[in-house]
Amino acid sequence: MSEYNPCLDCGACCGYFRVSFFWGECQSAGGLVPDDLVVQINPTRVAMIGTDAKPCRCVSLEGEIGKEVACSIYANRSSPCREFEASWEGGVHNPSCDDARAAYGLPPLTPPEANEPHWPDDGAEVA
Repeated sequence: MSEYNPCLDCGACCGYFRVSFFWGECQSAGGLVPDDLVVQINPTRVAMIGTDAKPCRCVSLEGEIGKEVACSIYANRSSPCREFEASWEGGVHNPSCDDARAAYGLPPLTPPEANEPHWPDDGAEVA
């Protein structure tokens, strides 16, 4: 059984941030990102189509933000996407995740331990 991935029910980051990166990540330069999904923003950087203006939504995002989403190029996604982590992944808070979620009316993610049952520590037995 695999762990729950909150990103698959969110996608807010894909509809909130500009996803820009070095052009060398494109397939034509030997990278992974398909060239037809990027737009040049300066001589050395490109951005995922749809994230280069507001309102933004990455061209590779499938589904409805805040519901069920997926990345159509997940295996070939850019470094900013690979490096962006959901808040509390690995125990680390990511305020940028919270900001993106808030823009879509989604609550911030909570640390995993906040969702675990808590038992009294007073020595009393629980029935």
